[in-house]
Amino acid sequence: MTLNLIEDPWIAVRCRDGSRRTITPWQMALPEIVAPDWHRPDFDIACLELLIGLVFLADPPADVTDWKRRRSADPARLRARLAAFAPAFNLLGEGPRFLQDFEPIKGEESPPDMLFIDSAGANTARNNADLMVHRGRYPALDLPEAAMALYTFQAFAPSGGAGNRTSMRGGGPLVTLLDPREGQGSLWDLIWANVPCCQPGRVEDLPWMRPTRVSDTGRQSLPPEGALFAPEAFFGQPRRLRLVGEGDRVTGVIQRPYGTNYALWKHPLSPYYRMKPGTEWLPKHPRAGRFGYRNWLGIVAENKSDDLSELALCLRDWNGRQGGGSVIVAGWAMDNMKPRDFTLSVQPVLDLTDDGFLRLAGLIEAAEATGVALRGALDPVLAGGEAREAERETFFAETETRFQAHLDTIRAGGDPAAAWLTDLRTQAMGQFEKLAFASIETRETDRMQQIFEAWKFLGLAFAGYGKQGKAIFDALNLPLPEKKKGKAA
Repeated sequence: MTLNLIEDPWIAVRCRDGSRRTITPWQMALPEIVAPDWHRPDFDIACLELLIGLVFLADPPADVTDWKRRRSADPARLRARLAAFAPAFNLLGEGPRFLQDFEPIKGEESPPDMLFIDSAGANTARNNADLMVHRGRYPALDLPEAAMALYTFQAFAPSGGAGNRTSMRGGGPLVTLLDPREGQGSLWDLIWANVPCCQPGRVEDLPWMRPTRVSDTGRQSLPPEGALFAPEAFFGQPRRLRLVGEGDRVTGVIQRPYGTNYALWKHPLSPYYRMKPGTEWLPKHPRAGRFGYRNWLGIVAENKSDDLSELALCLRDWNGRQGGGSVIVAGWAMDNMKPRDFTLSVQPVLDLTDDGFLRLAGLIEAAEATGVALRGALDPVLAGGEAREAERETFFAETETRFQAHLDTIRAGGDPAAAWLTDLRTQAMGQFEKLAFASIETRETDRMQQIFEAWKFLGLAFAGYGKQGKAIFDALNLPLPEKKKGKAA
């Protein structure tokens, strides 16, 4: 038995009335379908990427005018356009297999558990080191779940030992998706909002329809010359894999090293950065922990004074199509091969003037400088670096509401710099004093002196003194205090 990912129903979704059903890809265009529903957030995000990629492959808009003209869903047209790609989307069986090595490969068979990023690798399991990851959860998978796991793994592939390549965007990329829906929108509204303008692809453009481009000699695969994107951007194949099936289940995976080694590709659903002008663009990756305003720059907000970061194409294109909506931010935070956390957050679409973006960046940069100052001041109070970092995270969480209020001021054309400085001072000083002065009488005399010195210098930063004070005032475009002139000799 096999599964054809174009013709057969296999995608788990949620409907407008709250019910669940299983659909074929063309049914993403039905008005009652609202979201993927795999009960795993990484699968849900990867499924959105897959559906966007299928539309991009089979029937993308030619330009912005075409995008606007075809904004209303046309299920019959989508079904017809996808049908031509059905021969390339068999999960098992003879001939080419979806996202698998072109020819059968031999090697040790691993459980399908290996397709999950938060599963323990073989070495981790042997060493009993799977504290934050898991082993043995999936000895077998039904075909739909195996297909979704395979796509998720290839799209987000982390480091996997010698020769096992990361995804086109590195291990655990950051994903940003434009969600234009307000109220009763359908899944199609989200999918269509993120499809890049391009010409349709061809079956032969898919990497599993030709011999695998192995990279055992370090060979790299570059994007097609002159093409902004190619279908392979959504269907990259960094890992050499073959699924082993028994009846209607996948019971194993064979992996060989040195799959496609991607270089210089850009994915339209991820933000990028570079170390300095003229150097290579690199994909951004999420950091562990809560995603808030401190993470906005270069991800959901343009930094007009910085040419070292670039929003995902789907966000850059959106202002040319329509304003409003929200941004879904997601991705695995990785520590090399180890997953630390899965980020899933919804942030606003920021439709500001150039001056507005500059003011917004100033607020965020001032908060970052304040966080550094607070962390440094807590050195004599909290011994551990992790404890001080946790306090910095608390600082950003506690200032989130006030930041949102100041964002409204910026949208209205105002400048909240002075008010934000007051908010930063109130939170940082209050947070320091609560930690440092509780039971201070029990501390040793020299430690008490260090705490009072740290408190004094933290306060001076909010008057514009010191390295962090200058950073705060410069970010907010506030005048620094005048330097006192020395006495005449």
